[in-house]
Parts: sequence; C-alpha cells; structure tokens
Amino acid sequence: MAMNLIKKTNEYKIFKRGDERFAVQDATGKPVNGEEKVNILLAEELIKVTLPGAEPVEEAPAEEASAEEEAPAEATDEEEATDA
Repeated sequence: MAMNLIKKTNEYKIFKRGDERFAVQDATGKPVNGEEKVNILLAEELIKVTLPGAEPVEEAPAEEASAEEEAPAEATDEEEATDA
C-alpha cells in the first residue's frame, strides 16, 4: 500500500494510507497507536470522534413514528373495554 505524507512535525509524521486510514510515526520512525494516535489526529483535525451510545439525529423521527403507530392500538383496547 502506498502511503502519502500528510504532515511532518518534530515529534511525528502523519501518513494517509491507500485504504484512506491514517498512520502516525514518532520521530524515531516507530508507529504510534492507541489513544496517543487518536489525540494526534484529533489535534490535527483529521478525524472526528463520536461517543459510543450517542444516537444519530436521523433515528429520533423513526422512534416518534413508531410511537404514533402504537397510540391507535391502545385506543382500540380502551374501546373494547367500554363495549363489554
């Protein structure tokens, strides 16, 4: 895979890999991984982090629609109870 140099500082080098992901090397050429890599990429604004469990905005309307569908079903149960 070909890697293109994105940014070089005194502390690290950032590369973009052929699969569109990023690789980070420290000043000695050793790979940087884990939280340190994420912090570097965040500082350079190359990635955005979303918290696990955070709901995307698009899912909220789907939940409202399912709640509206359930409301008439509850009304029919009440009607049956009054008919008896």
